Amino acid sequence: MKTFILLSLLTLPLLADQQQKEFYHREEIPMPEGEVLELGSIAIMPDKKVAVSSRRGEVWICEGAYEDDLSKVKWTLFARGLHEPLGMFYKEGSLYLTQRPEITKLTDTDGDGRADKFETVTQHWGIDGNYHEYNFGSDPDKEGNVWVVHCLTGSGGASDKSPWRGWCYRYGLDGKAIPTCPGIRSPGGIGFNAAGDCFYTDNQGLWNGSSSLKWLKPGGFMGNPTGNKYHTLAGLEEPPKPQSGSRMEIERKKDPRIIPPAVVFPHGKVGNSPTAVIYDSTGGKFGPFQNQVLVGEQTHSQVQRVYMEKVNGLYQGAVWKFLEDFRCGTVPVRMGEDATLFVGGTNRGWAARGGKKFNFERVRWTGKTPFEMHEMHAKPNGFTISFTEPLDESSARNLANYEVRAWTYIYQSSYGSPEVDKVTPKIEAITVAADKKSIHLKVSGRVQGHVHHFKLKGVKSASGQKLWHPDVYYTLNEIPK
Repeated sequence: MKTFILLSLLTLPLLADQQQKEFYHREEIPMPEGEVLELGSIAIMPDKKVAVSSRRGEVWICEGAYEDDLSKVKWTLFARGLHEPLGMFYKEGSLYLTQRPEITKLTDTDGDGRADKFETVTQHWGIDGNYHEYNFGSDPDKEGNVWVVHCLTGSGGASDKSPWRGWCYRYGLDGKAIPTCPGIRSPGGIGFNAAGDCFYTDNQGLWNGSSSLKWLKPGGFMGNPTGNKYHTLAGLEEPPKPQSGSRMEIERKKDPRIIPPAVVFPHGKVGNSPTAVIYDSTGGKFGPFQNQVLVGEQTHSQVQRVYMEKVNGLYQGAVWKFLEDFRCGTVPVRMGEDATLFVGGTNRGWAARGGKKFNFERVRWTGKTPFEMHEMHAKPNGFTISFTEPLDESSARNLANYEVRAWTYIYQSSYGSPEVDKVTPKIEAITVAADKKSIHLKVSGRVQGHVHHFKLKGVKSASGQKLWHPDVYYTLNEIPK
């Protein structure tokens, strides 16, 4: 029996990869021989060059990552001696990296392919040597600021030696520092949506019942009060003090500065440790999900897909599984030229599927559109779900083809939470649009603040195709009026 279970677990990713190949072509990019490149960030450079940073403190430049024959890629060491960079971008001839002690500007001034000028942009925050004091940095925003989320010391503490742990700051390339959001626990990545708003992923743990994608609304509180004490350093107003054992929905009504997660990723069901945040900027060249957010997943070695909308001033939305079977735990994800998605990762210190200790891969759309849920919108009396292909109307109208559940999490100072306050909403009616590309579900029993899980187990397209991913999880922060 144990042998059968083990074989089943090993073959599940292989089966997923076989189905995925029909829509998205994944390829491994050879790494420099003998090197250990545990990728922490990826940057797109001119002339189809791609820069990657290693958690061990190196930066390498890859040439040929877009070519058909990947066996001919060329690697050049650009820099070494950095401290776990987790965020990198190219701007006006230089690479900028967010590393443990600072944001650093790297420049090759003599044209020999190696960085010879290292400039500190800012070293505003503190470090004390704890392994878990990660800093994840974004690309510049519209004002030119780099958003950085500072992990708590040990993922649960706030040392006097390390100010601004558990905070998000915006840093100008001129060194200015703008306090932006307290309440962070253990981030895994940071980035923007198509509208230019900044989001980060936070991991399940203290004050986080499950991992989630959170909107870094300036002045907002992200949920974990451990780093609140640093507010006195800048003369800021004291952040919220939530009550442990409560619910996020209850606490945010007490203090509107508390910003609930935009999208909760139910633990174990949608991965265990979300990472990179990007959006599909290709205008349809990577498939039918343009402008939607893509989120890396380290433990399950995946990339998930998120659709968000703003309701009553707050972001909320749905998450689906998307790309799977990467060969290591996904950390950086970057959209390159020609709608090429670059994915990298590491297993060091974190368990992950895939079998390799580190990886660098690329993904391209094959041109064939999968039958998928496309968007999901909250409505005053239910939800509307659109699809990438016209529906088979009879299967879409059949109530037996739907399962619905909803739950929330305990908002508490201890680690994580089980699913609690479970309910079973009821689909009262199903309306199929005239073009058969969307359905409206009239749903009773929805609960504000709950994750709503819909499984469309028997819904088919007009051509008879089953949904590639039949499960969707919608975080209902607000119910439209």
